[in-house]
Amino acid sequence: MGHTAGVGEPIDGAGGPYGATVATGPEPESVLLPGHDVPVGRYTTVRRLLPLRERRMVGAWCFVDHFGPEDVRDRPGMQVPPHPHTGLQTVTWLVEGEIVHRDSLGSDESIRPGQLNLMTSGRGIAHSEMSPPDHPPAMHGLQLWVALPEDARHGEPRFEHHAALPVLPLGAATATVLVGEFGGRRSPARVHSPLLGVELVFDRDGSLQVPLEAGFEHGVLLMAGSATVAGAGLEPGSLLFLPPGRSDVVIEAAAGARAVLLGGAPFGEDLVMWWNFVGRSHEDIVAAREDWAAGRRFGTVVDCDHPPLPAPELPTVRLKPRDRNGRYR
Repeated sequence: MGHTAGVGEPIDGAGGPYGATVATGPEPESVLLPGHDVPVGRYTTVRRLLPLRERRMVGAWCFVDHFGPEDVRDRPGMQVPPHPHTGLQTVTWLVEGEIVHRDSLGSDESIRPGQLNLMTSGRGIAHSEMSPPDHPPAMHGLQLWVALPEDARHGEPRFEHHAALPVLPLGAATATVLVGEFGGRRSPARVHSPLLGVELVFDRDGSLQVPLEAGFEHGVLLMAGSATVAGAGLEPGSLLFLPPGRSDVVIEAAAGARAVLLGGAPFGEDLVMWWNFVGRSHEDIVAAREDWAAGRRFGTVVDCDHPPLPAPELPTVRLKPRDRNGRYR
């Protein structure tokens, strides 16, 4: 999937203990990212929350798409033909629906709610994402990218499907550990930098004081319901960025609210992100595009009848690396 720029909005907020009313106070470095709609394939529109102009990354998380909830009973659902990736991992998490992942390693795996797909592109892989013809009537989920550090980005591609993940009670909510370690439980998903991904589903109205790793950047994405995070009101399809230095964050929400906490150590490497490629230089991107167009490097997606997506034309100006805050180098 590709990406485009957007806008962010500074907000205020602060936290408090379990069950307490959240007090408001200035947090000038927190940023509310409302995202923007982007078409993906012919039938799906996603809410893109990273990268945006004001905030490119949360730790190594460099791309966040929230899709649905959408009624697809009379529609094909997700239909993304074969396309390439380099220098990243894709993380797919479903709340509703079903998507079949096929790739050039020979993987052919359906993902359903409560399961996690993790694809590591390394030096290059191709995959498709298709809802099956007899798919469920609704679709709702996330697709995220993780930027691979220099020592992993040229490695062998791989695919992991995790049918079960650690689940633990957390006050008024149930927490599922998608990536990393939380509450003494560790996800089996293999990542290459200090990283966290946790889904929080509120079983009843309540307030949580969620512990954070102080050295991490964090983002709280609301998928459903309503919530107040660090004093800021969130609507579905918005993300609140929290800079390093916090030991916790307070989330107040009503029963049925669904949020995802993302976190990670600040990513110290500058990136060039273009179309489906994550590299370090203009030359990285040019080489990946040329290899895809020539049928090199990425292989062929198994058992997929759809033709591969052609790469768009490169811009007429040189692509420049950016740091995690969006500054050009």
